[in-house]
Amino acid sequence: MSLQATTSQTVGPYFKIGLDWLHRDNLAGEGVSGERVTIQGRVFDGDGVPVPDAILEIWQANAHGKYAHPEDTQDKPLEPRFTGYGRVPVAADGVFRFATIKPGPVPGPEGSEQAPHLLVSVFMRGVLRRLVTRIYFPDEPRNATDFVLNLVEPERRSTLIAKKTAGSPGTLEWNVVLQGPDETVFFDLGL
Repeated sequence: MSLQATTSQTVGPYFKIGLDWLHRDNLAGEGVSGERVTIQGRVFDGDGVPVPDAILEIWQANAHGKYAHPEDTQDKPLEPRFTGYGRVPVAADGVFRFATIKPGPVPGPEGSEQAPHLLVSVFMRGVLRRLVTRIYFPDEPRNATDFVLNLVEPERRSTLIAKKTAGSPGTLEWNVVLQGPDETVFFDLGL
């Protein structure tokens, strides 16, 4: 028996039936503390064509910097109405949108703090393993010292930092570009 992946083992396509109940585009319920933000964007292939059938999963800490997960043993408050998890489908024109809060900083290596960020996994047809990336916040002073962000070449860091949208306070734009000169930085998890 071969354990080598074949083309029939890609992570997509996804079928609407059976997946709708897993979609969650609001990570923070009523009364959750923190700065409310909406993140919107599009997923593009290497030719700049919108990808119509991707799914994005989002994981993040709450405004205090604590994940809603039993392995996060930090002595920081949990908020019952904060899931820290979302899953959004991409529309036919490549558009996605979700609402959340700006997370607090989480621990980094050697006692450092990571800048507030969202962990994003991209699933789509033709991809054998999920693509993993991050969204950082614009004008965040801790971006300058974030361990992970500083592993990325300076000229490519902008692919990880959301942009403010004109005339729409609290809304940020962040696009996923799968290939080419403006390709989003993806991280190899070594799995």
